[in-house]
Order: sequence, then structure tokens, then C-alpha cells
Amino acid sequence: MNKLLIILTALLSIYSIGICQISHGIMLTGSITDESQKGFEDADVSLLSATDSAVLRSTKSTSEGFFSFRQLGNGKYLVVASATGHRPVYSGLLHVTDTTNSILIPAMMLLQETKDLKAVTVIASKPYIEQKPDRLVVNVDASPTNTGASVMDVLEKSPGVTVDKDDNISLKGKQGVTIMIDNKPTYMSSSQLASYLKSLPASAIDQLEIMTNPSSKYDAAGNSGIINIKTKKTKNKGFNGSSTLTHTQGIYPKPGASVNLNYRTGKFNFFFNGGYTHWEGFQDLDINRNYLDSTSKHITSIFTQHTQIKFTNPELNAKIGVDYYLTNRTTLGMVLSGFNSKENNNSSSTIYLKDPNNAIDSIVYSPSTNKTSWKNGSVNFNFRHQFDSVGTELTADADLIRYTSLSNQYFDNITYDPSWQEKNATILTGNLPSSIGIYSLKSDFSHVFKNQLKIEAGLKSSYVATDNTANYFNLINNIPIPDTTKTNRFLYFENINAAYLTLNRQFKKLSIQAGLRVENTNYHGHQLGNQYTVELNDSSFQKSYVNAFPTVYVSYQINAKNQLSINYGRRIDRPAYQDLNPFLFFLDEYTYQAGNPYLQPQFSDNIELSHTYNGWLTTTMNYSHTNNFFAETFQQEGHATIVRNGNIGLRQNMGAAISAQIPVEKWWTSIWYVNYTYNKFTGFLYGSDIDISSPTLMLNVNNQFRFSKGWGAELSGFYRSKGVEGQVLLQPFGQMSAAITRQVLKDKGTIKLG
Repeated sequence: MNKLLIILTALLSIYSIGICQISHGIMLTGSITDESQKGFEDADVSLLSATDSAVLRSTKSTSEGFFSFRQLGNGKYLVVASATGHRPVYSGLLHVTDTTNSILIPAMMLLQETKDLKAVTVIASKPYIEQKPDRLVVNVDASPTNTGASVMDVLEKSPGVTVDKDDNISLKGKQGVTIMIDNKPTYMSSSQLASYLKSLPASAIDQLEIMTNPSSKYDAAGNSGIINIKTKKTKNKGFNGSSTLTHTQGIYPKPGASVNLNYRTGKFNFFFNGGYTHWEGFQDLDINRNYLDSTSKHITSIFTQHTQIKFTNPELNAKIGVDYYLTNRTTLGMVLSGFNSKENNNSSSTIYLKDPNNAIDSIVYSPSTNKTSWKNGSVNFNFRHQFDSVGTELTADADLIRYTSLSNQYFDNITYDPSWQEKNATILTGNLPSSIGIYSLKSDFSHVFKNQLKIEAGLKSSYVATDNTANYFNLINNIPIPDTTKTNRFLYFENINAAYLTLNRQFKKLSIQAGLRVENTNYHGHQLGNQYTVELNDSSFQKSYVNAFPTVYVSYQINAKNQLSINYGRRIDRPAYQDLNPFLFFLDEYTYQAGNPYLQPQFSDNIELSHTYNGWLTTTMNYSHTNNFFAETFQQEGHATIVRNGNIGLRQNMGAAISAQIPVEKWWTSIWYVNYTYNKFTGFLYGSDIDISSPTLMLNVNNQFRFSKGWGAELSGFYRSKGVEGQVLLQPFGQMSAAITRQVLKDKGTIKLG
């Protein structure tokens, strides 16, 4: 703790930098048009420093072509607008002084590139990382090594994000991240989500929005924050698109392909994204367990296991949609999306059961096969109406989503004596179908008043229905006999209703936003069991509760180079339906997964203080307090271990982070992210008190190189030191990536070797 206090005190000294130049927070507004002088939607607009052309901020134009930048300090600026298939256009020199009230830029026209255009030089490009008051934005296309990568690869090297060996995603050292795609929850289990993100090509997405303390507009779920994945949807006139072919070779191959197409004509805009990946891989798993006497704590027996796993996972995903521009201010849209995945796992385990002196008592050899297929289909209907050009709009979304999966398992358990003489053999098979239906309605309204007061409000209701069955059979003389100790069926229904209101007011140098979200949660679980055993008879549970989630953001522009902000928010993590499912999921004879119907939601109070210097250096300090903290736990029953989520108690997390984008040379940009966290867990679990604490250091470095004649390169990597997550001690791990790229086909294509 003393070390942490020293580090936090040292970081506070950064806030004394340059507090002399006072500005009035000038607003700059303008508009982008096409050749017919109609508003150009979704043009990329960047604010540049006139001295070195460095990108200070970026935004996109509205459906009517308008854009704005707030809180400009004294200085000289340029604005550049660009879009695919169009020549970039620059504003004139903009000079902000103490006497400037506001700046209105004349309309900037984007002209289409002509065939005889020999060369176009774009001075400005999007930065890889953008730090905004309430989020950190990763511009995916700005990194060379993202070419041919998956979305999971991009997440893995994003600042503050770590992915462990089981594909659990953490943010600033805390699990419980909510992953959204185009501002919509994914409603997948962690394993399903990981498989989907591995198959989704990075070329299909535009940005990652990392929000450690989201506003009240977003669902309150996710105690460590939200990562919103924004997919590409180009709206330039005519037909345009891109395609990617990749091949990654390790021990096994990983080929992939993706295509992004867009066609806009008249009042219609059609778009399509599709991708295919084929994963092959392996994992070696070693387990060592020492069993202790509950009184003397002496070792009574020893368990060792070595498992080799080989898996293949081909997946196909697609999204197709249309936007219809009813008027210049009203848009109707529909999006259809889905994916199909088939995973085949083959494993073999050798287990040794030993006495306290390490002498072998018996040996178990267990080969197994697990074939799982799952499908997803969804439809989205959306509506958007803009009442004016300053931000008054009404939006609505309706979503229907359906998931189905089927897992077929085969386990062969052969027991030997110490001399490898067979004693007995059993065969267990499993058939596990599952279905999930999701229905969601939401509407949002925003309005900006003349005094720069902005109000946002919205309603949302969602309903989830799941049906999970576990059918297990003992194969005796090739005849399947139901295993009544494992066979079960579980139904789960969840309804969440929410309303929110946020107010945002600008007072020259000071910006204040306050919001409140209220959510009503209702769920019902029904374990149907089976007719053979008393333990698995019919049982059910239900719960209903209402919670309020306030958020506050305060930002102060000290001068042209220094901005200070503080924010507070309350979050919730509800147990996933599979975490409440009480029946056992068989992994092998000595390891099971199980749900916990008594699992309670956890609540977190988060506060952050951050300082940004000159747009390239951001320092953040944070503290979070989590009640009813739940995590993966391990319970012993004989020689078997049951893995389930359980409420441990209280978690306190505090830390400090530094993020910097350093323009070393014109051709070299170095991006650094350092995060120090201190976790402390206190509580009670399985008859024992828990009092564990541990610091963790995370380092993320990304070096980008842009050479002449279309050559580029990247050298990046991350490292995470040893840390604790509940009952789990995580050893240090890290990764390094390198790539070299070359623009071809008149800069319309890219070849990458990584």
C-alpha cells in the first residue's frame, strides 16, 4: 500500500504542468457537402495543429453534414475532411485568441476522385488511440498489424485490456467487461463470445470504444466497464468495398477471409459484411492437487493430471442491412446478421492418484470427444429522426435474436493399477441441446438548448428465455442407460426494464454531465430435474429488484494544453443464466462445472480522476468498491473438483495509469500504456475466511512506422505481472507482435507479413 501511495502522489505532480494560459473554451462548427451541395454524412473530420499537422481530435459528420469541436484553447488550427473515394478538403487557417467568441467554417465540399488523378497526398491520418472525456477510442485501421487480424487480436493489444488463456476479457485488471457490438449487448456466454470475436475479422470493424465508467445512456451491466465494437458501414455514393484474405501458420494453420460491400443509390444504402475463419490449435493442461485433512491440514492424497487437447473451429458470419432515407432528417433501417460455428475437441487425459508419500495407487486414462455446433440469427429494425442540426434527435431500435447450440460428448474412462493392468472401464456420453431467445426494445431522445444545455433520455425493455438440457448416458454393452445423477433440464427467464436521464451543460471552461439510470430486474429459474432421483427433482427460484445507477462527469479546461476531469458511476454485474444453472457439466471424471442458483449480483462504485496534457499524455487514477463480488471458485467433493461462480465478499481495486502517444519522428509514433493496480479481496467461502491482496503491473507498447513508397511496419506487445483474481493466482504473461506492410494496386490493397 505504501508503494501505491508513493506512485499516486508522484503522478499528481503532473497536474502542475502549464496552468498559466487561460482560454474561454471556443466552439468551432462547420458542415460538409457533396458535389450537389447536399449534406455529406459520416465524413471523417479531424482538427489539426497548424504548426505540425498533428491530429488533435476527430469526429464524423451528421446525416446533414454538420460537425463541431468544443473547448478550443488559444492557438492556430486547420480542419480536414475526408471520405473513401473523395479528395480530402482543408479549411483555411483558424486563429483562436482570448477575444474569439466562436468560429463558423464555410461549407467544405468533398469532390470525388477522378480517373486521371495521379496522386493524392493526405497529410493527416487518424491516430491509433484517441482519448476522449468519457472513453478511449481505438481506430482499428490505423494499425498495420490489424490487417488480417481478428477482433480478439485487436482487443488483446488495446490499452488496459487483457485476455487470459480461457479468453476471459479484463479491463484495467478487472473482469466483468460488457462487450457490445454497435451499441447492442451480445447476449453470449464468455466461450461463445470468444469464439465469435476470433472469427470476426478486424477489417469488418471501424473502432473500439473502451469505457471504464460509461454514462447512464448505457446498460448498467459490467462492473469494469464497456467495450463497444463499432462495425463498418460506408455511406459513400455508388458501389465500394474491400476484401481480405489471411493465412496464419503456427503448429496448425488458421486461414480466413472477409468482405465488406456497400452500395448507395438514391434514398437507399445497402451494406454487407461477411467473414470466414478456420481455427486449429492445441492446449496442454497440467493439474496438480494436494488433498488435505480438514483438521490437521496434512496431505492425505495427491492427484496429478496431464491432458492434451486438439481442437478445430470453423466459423462463418455475415451481416446484411439497408438504410432508407425517408427524408433528409429521417432514416429507417433493417439489419440481418448471424453466424454458424462448429467446434470439435479431442482430448486425452492421464491421471495418477497417489498416497501422501507420492506412491501411485491407481491410474485413469480418459480419452474424450466433444463436438459442438451453434447458430445465431438476429434482426434489427431501427429508426432515426433529426429535428435540427444541433443535436435534437429521436432514435428507436427493436431486436430479435435467437441462439441454438448442440453439444455431443463422449468420455471413455479406463482405470489401471500401478502396473498398468486394467481394473475396469466406463463409457459416458452426453447430449446437450440449448436455445436462447432474446427480445429488446429501446428508444432514445436528445435535445440541445441555446444555452448549451443538452438533455438525453431513454427507455429500454429486454426479455431473455433460455432452455438447457443435459442428457447423460452410461454406455453398457453398447446400450445407453440414462445417468440419473447428471441428467437434467433448466429453464431461465429474465426481464430487465430501464429508464435514464442525463443532463450536460457547458460553462466555458467547465463541462458538467449528470445522469441517473433506473433498472428493474426480474428473473425466474426452473430446474425440471428428472424422475429418477430425489436430489434432482423439480425446483425453481425467482427474484425481482430495482436499482438506481447515478453517474457524474466533470471536466475543466485549464488552458490550451491541460484538461482535468473526474467522474463517478455505479455499475452492476448480474449472474449469467449459465452461472445460475444448478446441474453439473461433465468435463472429466474428476472435474465438473456447475451453476449456482444462489449467486447474487455484484455492485461496484467507481471513481476516476484524469489529466490530459496537450492531447498526447493522459494520466488516470481510479478506485472501485465492489460488494457481493463473485468469481470462479473451486470446491472439493472427494477427489472431484467442482468449478462454479460464487460470491466471495468485498473487492477493492485502486490504481493509476499513464497513456502517451509520442511522435518520435514523422515516420515513427510510439504509443505507451502503463497501468498499476492493487486488488484486495475479503470475505468468506466454503467455511474459510478470505483476506488476499496483490498488486499488478500492466504494460502495453505499440510502435508504428510509416515509410515512403507505401511501406509500413509495427512492433507491439504487452506484459502483465503476477496478480490475484479471487481464488486464482495468475502468473506473469505477455506477448510480442511484429508486422511489415506494403501498399499495392495504387494504394487500394495491402499485403502484410506478421
